[in-house]
Amino acid sequence: MKREQLLKDLRKLARKHGHDLTIVTNRGKGSHIRVTYDGRTTTIKDGELTPGYVRLVKRQLGI
Repeated sequence: MKREQLLKDLRKLARKHGHDLTIVTNRGKGSHIRVTYDGRTTTIKDGELTPGYVRLVKRQLGI
C-alpha cells in the first residue's frame, strides 16, 4: 500500500466517524509526514508501506 492510499483511507474513516484528521507535511523529517487523528499523533514514512507498518500506524492512532 502506498502512503497516499493510507491517507485516503484515514480521511474516509475520519469523515465516517466524525473525527478530526490533520496532515502536516512540513513538520516531519525528510519525506516523513505527521498525522493527527482524533488527538493522537504519529509519523508516516513515504513509499511502499507493508501491511505490518499499516497496522502499526492504525494502532498508534487508535483505529
